[in-house]
Amino acid sequence: MRRLFSIVYTCAFFATTAVAQSGYPYTQVPFTSVKIAPGTFWGDRIHAAREVTIPLAFSKCESEHRYKNFEMAAYTLQHPGHAGLETPEWDVKKFMGFSFDDTDVYKTIEGASYVLQTYPDEKLKAYIDSVLDVVAAAQEPDGYLYTARTINPKHPHGWSGEKRWEKEDFLSHELYNLGHMVDAACAHYQATGSTKFLDIAKRYADCVIREVGPNAGQACIVPGHQIAEMALARLYVITGEKKYLDEAKFLLDYRGKTGRHDIYSQSDKPVVEQTEAWGHAVRAGYMYAGMADVAALLGDSSYIKAIDAITENIISKKYYLTGGVGARHAGEAFGADYELPNLTAYNETCAAISMVYLFERMFLLHGDAKYIDCLERTLYNGVISGMSVDGGKFFYPNPLSSDGQYCFNADNTKTRQPWFGCACCPSNLSRFIPSMPGYMYGVNGQNLYVNLFAANTANISIGGKNVTLEETTNYPWDGDVTIRVAQTKAKPFTMMIRIPGWVQNRVVPSKLYSYSDDVVAGYEVSVNGQRVDGELQQGYLAISRKWKKGDVVTIHFDMPVRTVTANPRVSDDQGRVAVERGPLVYCAEWADNQGINPHHLLLARQPQFQVEAAYGIQNTEGDGKTFLVTAITAKAQEASVTPEGKLSAKDVSVKLIPYYAWNHRGAGRMDVWLARSLSGLED
Repeated sequence: MRRLFSIVYTCAFFATTAVAQSGYPYTQVPFTSVKIAPGTFWGDRIHAAREVTIPLAFSKCESEHRYKNFEMAAYTLQHPGHAGLETPEWDVKKFMGFSFDDTDVYKTIEGASYVLQTYPDEKLKAYIDSVLDVVAAAQEPDGYLYTARTINPKHPHGWSGEKRWEKEDFLSHELYNLGHMVDAACAHYQATGSTKFLDIAKRYADCVIREVGPNAGQACIVPGHQIAEMALARLYVITGEKKYLDEAKFLLDYRGKTGRHDIYSQSDKPVVEQTEAWGHAVRAGYMYAGMADVAALLGDSSYIKAIDAITENIISKKYYLTGGVGARHAGEAFGADYELPNLTAYNETCAAISMVYLFERMFLLHGDAKYIDCLERTLYNGVISGMSVDGGKFFYPNPLSSDGQYCFNADNTKTRQPWFGCACCPSNLSRFIPSMPGYMYGVNGQNLYVNLFAANTANISIGGKNVTLEETTNYPWDGDVTIRVAQTKAKPFTMMIRIPGWVQNRVVPSKLYSYSDDVVAGYEVSVNGQRVDGELQQGYLAISRKWKKGDVVTIHFDMPVRTVTANPRVSDDQGRVAVERGPLVYCAEWADNQGINPHHLLLARQPQFQVEAAYGIQNTEGDGKTFLVTAITAKAQEASVTPEGKLSAKDVSVKLIPYYAWNHRGAGRMDVWLARSLSGLED
């Protein structure tokens, strides 16, 4: 396999229609219908994924033995019982780090497929096809595809057990591999129209349906690491074959009823009896998204009741200000209610991605903007903080405080890394970032929901008729958005404009965080220069009319700097405030405040902020280039203790940058939560 290199792309759209309905009352406008404008906030991130992240991930599939695993499995299938199986070179335990290493290939293909939609390119398509040839050759005759066993069936990976599915409840990840394969295959099909990968994935899914289930002769097990549930639901929507949905329902229904019963894997009780988020945060988030899919597709009220309760528990008690989840390093897990430490926060990047999946589905179930508010918070803070702006380095955890010494990454490092031995976060980002266009809009009947704000062109079907929108904005740096109706054949429809919670004086849709200042933010929406007013409907301003070509919707959101306090039960944040502007959470980092210890800063009760546009941050930990952000400056005091043991304070000016932009200049002190009283100062 040749290393993937940067390619010049041209722009086109390829749309496919799902065979089955999603089941949700509200429909997500697919990524194939939305093109993000280049040179913009999200355009730059998709560009970085195309130019750096995805080529890097493909190159790691070469250098880290991922492709070789498939080739070795194929060789064993072609030469069963060959002499090499008894040699050290074929001892899977020695060269395969994890039983889920195959998913690095699948996730990278998924990300490349999303990129193909935005930047079509025949060479990239051909490269993916060549990789799929390698993958297909490793598939066993009955559809089973799991190189950790196929390479050496008598001596498989140590997590795999002697027989298929034997350790699936715990470590084998056979169904986890299936989930990522199916997700990638569906994306590849949607982006290209080719069934090459879809056929491979369907064969493995069919094998699972035959062998895994509640009937005699089947393995009655559930995934040790969830994701197959929502992937199989997606496969049903793509193909219309209900057997895939039935299998997804089985994998959820039998959780808590098989051989494993613990909170870590969300298997302590049946899913419909669960009411709060516990255990491994990534596994949990994927499972909750799968529950929402099954609830929608089957109209199962018990599933809807459970997922509503779990989501409310997250938002009201286990949700970081940055939109991340997973307080504990032990088990990469959710903590107890209000357990939200900052320095030791785990906040795995993959867990933030899983929350985007969950919040999008909660919107699709209920049509309430509060879930998109949470999705936006997670997207702009908890997700993109996991990847450097140049696309080449990654965080596994995402803490809200750093002392420059504490090693928070799994490999005992304290800065972003070019890769990890357990590479789930880099490969997950390579697939997620290019999928962002799919979260922009939603449709329900004759209602078009404008959920996120980014410069884009979108072709959307409303009532079976096409509408083309052109959106321009510099969001999130300012709150001005213009949406132009470029083409429309639709009957009268209602454009639902989300008015973000942060504009409505609501940090999150719960009492977990509150604004602590008396600042009043506002908004204004007009059509063709005429102001539109009205009561909000579940967080949306409704504009109903017979739209015509050339109509222009102008939106303005005030973006004052705001201070936030946490619920008194969040002990780590007491005596402290955080700073936000628009959807962005800010932090104080050492590199912008030379000689000042952010841990010892004391903000005034009513601080005065100055906004500085186009503040440059040099990415000395990456490509060395300078990228621009909007920074915030405020007067503060830095506390210290004199040699005589007396408390001393001096006036200082502190500069704050967006949280996602921290750690581009090396390890050092950083804080999101800054003291506003002596009780909030750190040692």
